Amino acid sequence: MNLRNDGIDRMNGMRGGIGVFLAGLLLAGAAACGETADGTEAPQSDSGAEAGGEAGFSRIINVEVRTIEAERFVEQVRLTGVVGADRDVVVAAEESGRVVEVMVVKGQWVEEGAPLVRLDSELLEAQVAQAEARATLAEETWERRRRLWEEDRVGTELAYLEARATAQETAATLRNLRERLARTIVRAPFAGVVEDRAVEQGSLVAPGSSVARIVDLTPLEIVAGVPERYAADIRTGAVVSVSLDALPDAAFEGRVRFVGSTVDPQSRTFPVELTLPNPSGDIKPEMVANVSVERRAIEDALVAPQDAVVRVENGYVVYVVTGAAGAETAEARSVTVRASQSNRVVLEGDIAPGDRIVVGGQQQLAAGDRVRLVEAR
Repeated sequence: MNLRNDGIDRMNGMRGGIGVFLAGLLLAGAAACGETADGTEAPQSDSGAEAGGEAGFSRIINVEVRTIEAERFVEQVRLTGVVGADRDVVVAAEESGRVVEVMVVKGQWVEEGAPLVRLDSELLEAQVAQAEARATLAEETWERRRRLWEEDRVGTELAYLEARATAQETAATLRNLRERLARTIVRAPFAGVVEDRAVEQGSLVAPGSSVARIVDLTPLEIVAGVPERYAADIRTGAVVSVSLDALPDAAFEGRVRFVGSTVDPQSRTFPVELTLPNPSGDIKPEMVANVSVERRAIEDALVAPQDAVVRVENGYVVYVVTGAAGAETAEARSVTVRASQSNRVVLEGDIAPGDRIVVGGQQQLAAGDRVRLVEAR
């Protein structure tokens, strides 16, 4: 009998616990729906009202902004070229003979016309003396024949013509020999540096034999290939900026002096030549040059970091921060990219100078999001 009573008590206890559990679920559901257990609307606290206000915005995003202003923007074409001497010439002998004197050393600066090497000239000097005597006699003979024929009509016209031709021939022979004698001194064709010397005293040279190499180091030239898509943008006289890997702390400026008229079918580039001043002589031929050629300049351009532009389904947008302090929101403004250079872009569209565009955190934004401005990193 006691065992039966104990079982009944346990069952009654379990039913009571289930009832309490169900009542709790009903109260929780009513609270979640904003109602009390008896079906009336539950009162809202002040803190709940504030929470509901912020819940009107999906989120608050920390962003970095930059005020956009109008400025001059220069778009450049970046090329890689090789520095070369403006003039680099191997000077050759024009007469044969033995080298009797070498007048320069390697690395020496010489002016235009400066003597480099002198050849033995004794044989030519003798020939010049002989030609001078013949030319003198022929000129005197011609002068006498001319007077006799023109003034007194003495002699024949044939003798008159022969005397004139002989005088002209001997004079030409003399000029030729004097020129050959002058060329026994090999001279610099232009001002430059003696980069190499190919002969020594006592060497025998023939016409065309190399004597020295002269290099003109100022100005220098840079030859580079430009992709064909820039054919309409590169013009003679355009300003270029040059940097050299070998001289990282220096920057140079030059100009385009030649633009090729044809495109290489293999590289799809056309050649350009640039002039580069080299007053200090620090730049040397065959250095690799990084060249930036001015393609176009845009005045009063609205320039922004490239990362600020977000690609969307129908184009590009930037996010502009609007609203009072503490209640800023992000607006999506449609833009087009007009030009780009070095991670900077020129924008056109629904923006104006003075707008605060988002440059950090824009990838997490959506139009209408609340934002919090933070210092740029």
